[in-house]
Amino acid sequence: MAVKCNVGNTDRIVRFIVGVLLLLWAFLGLSGTGAWIAGIVGVVLIVTAWIKFCPLYVLFGLSTCEQKS
Repeated sequence: MAVKCNVGNTDRIVRFIVGVLLLLWAFLGLSGTGAWIAGIVGVVLIVTAWIKFCPLYVLFGLSTCEQKS
């Protein structure tokens, strides 16, 4: 099943950076439930940046991909 890109380049960069920061925070600064939540959100952000697709964007009808003319 092919998915349509809905995450643009700037969005991908921001998602990746925030995802890495959340993972670092989860492993180095937090403990307990907060660490798990930050880690999961970090992984989700990195994966959505990598595959260029965000399921929440589909639900809200959003896209940050550049439109081809």
